[in-house]
Amino acid sequence: MLKQYFPILQWLPGYKKSYLSGDIGAGLTVGIMLIPQGMAYAMIAGLPPVFGLYASLIPQVVYAIMGTSRQLAVGPVAMDSLLVASGLGALALSGIDEYIAMAIFLAIFMGLIQLGLGLLRMGFLVNFLSKPVISGFTSAAAIIIGLSQLKHLLGTEIEGSNQIHVLLKNAIATVSDTNWIALSIGLLAIVVIKSIKRLNSRIPAALVVVVLGVLTIYFFNLNEEGVKIVGDVPSGLPSLKVPAFEISRVSELLPIALTLALIAFMEAISVAKAIEEKHTDYKVDSNQELIALGTANILGSFFQSYPTTGGFSRTAVNDQAGAKTGVAPMVSALVVGLTLLFLTPLFYYLPNAVLAAIIMVAVFGLIDFNYPIELFKNRRDEFYLLLATFLITLTVGIKEGILLGVLISLLLLVYRTSRPHIAVLGRIRNTDYFKNIARFPEDTETFRDILIIRFDAQLYFGNREYFKKELQNQLDLKGEEVKYIILNAEAINYIDSSAIHMLRQIIQEFNNKGIKLLVAGAIGPARDIFYSSGLIEAIGKDNFFVKTNEALEHCNPKHQKSAIENRISLQSKT
Repeated sequence: MLKQYFPILQWLPGYKKSYLSGDIGAGLTVGIMLIPQGMAYAMIAGLPPVFGLYASLIPQVVYAIMGTSRQLAVGPVAMDSLLVASGLGALALSGIDEYIAMAIFLAIFMGLIQLGLGLLRMGFLVNFLSKPVISGFTSAAAIIIGLSQLKHLLGTEIEGSNQIHVLLKNAIATVSDTNWIALSIGLLAIVVIKSIKRLNSRIPAALVVVVLGVLTIYFFNLNEEGVKIVGDVPSGLPSLKVPAFEISRVSELLPIALTLALIAFMEAISVAKAIEEKHTDYKVDSNQELIALGTANILGSFFQSYPTTGGFSRTAVNDQAGAKTGVAPMVSALVVGLTLLFLTPLFYYLPNAVLAAIIMVAVFGLIDFNYPIELFKNRRDEFYLLLATFLITLTVGIKEGILLGVLISLLLLVYRTSRPHIAVLGRIRNTDYFKNIARFPEDTETFRDILIIRFDAQLYFGNREYFKKELQNQLDLKGEEVKYIILNAEAINYIDSSAIHMLRQIIQEFNNKGIKLLVAGAIGPARDIFYSSGLIEAIGKDNFFVKTNEALEHCNPKHQKSAIENRISLQSKT
């Protein structure tokens, strides 16, 4: 039981000395990355930069103890930071102190949701976030995040918004106030970051531009020219403090907390599963991941952490740098802790434009162009789903984008299952095999008094009328000579009570018309339902067959005899 909830007990006893160099190297690399990234992401969330460092401490350590992935790097991320900003921005808060309190409370709130879902074994919920929805949402959110940093890049006061048209309108209104020195610093930082990444991705580009930015402001006193800087960063580790909240705010925060819990889990589990494929010594457990992430957020909130999850870029760097176990994030947390204790004064002259540049480079890399093009060529319906999610997220809001995207994808799923594929079958000439006559019109033979039909889905209340209507359409096309209907049930794995009632009705109608229904190829779950519902008596036990050709022979033995004669004739010729 302990090993299940604390996976560190599985890998720590077998820890090898050979792992140590990789873990320490990866931990130092990610820790150095976290310092500028954490401060930048806190700015996205509307929080003072130091809270990004607070969020990089306890959650990492907790996940290292409880997480099943040995490379996942937990901490503040751009997407969750934007969701925090969009959720809290819609509330009427009295000031920065209440804003900070609500951001910390969001961490414990979403953590409780994740923990509860994990304990209830509901990790499967993330499966309802389809790839087109995730891609559309991520690309739109990346654009919103990037544009939200224009105020720091331009050095102006731009009123924030989660709607692109409002954000651009506000930005254009303040273009005349642009601080050209801040803009130059930000653009130069973007160029330096991109150049370093092309030359050597192992070099911590973000840290390089942070150092260069601090030195530039310090030696040239550019802060006196209106370039906005981070200023005082509180030193020292975060103190243990029970998160403050108001009961009246719980209902207001529930939608954003639920969205955060699912999106954060989706981010973490997707990157953890991707990294898992490279390693054979462990398996990622989605339910334990929920428990680990939830506990990390809950305990982190007691040390002034806002919502965190596993980050894409830091996890990739962690793996590439040689991380083997949870020792690596512990080293990263140590680096951040030492920075808080001794190095925060060095960030006083850090220009906000540099942090904005770091954010823009990071998030614009999340915009996916190839996947929408692929969908447009091959899966047009899913392309429109992606496009709808993208546009809703851009123009309506972040929460609305992901929630409506999921809703639309579920509606699309319901629509597909309500109108599944139905095939009229014919026998391949000179064989006992049956195929769709629409796909193989020249190779199949049909029978004047027999209709063979295959239904490629479960039968339930959503498609029962469609099944009945299509069956009647095929009967009308066939004419009044039909005496037998053979239902190929190989693809039917479930029949609900509404569909059972419908089948009873059509069996009665067929009996009145002198038409007999036969069932062929029913699999185990469907056979169980036929027996438990009593349909077996309504259809007749003698009218159930293992194979379609057996049902055909039952209808008229000469059809089977003809097939055998043709096959013998064909063999003798060859």
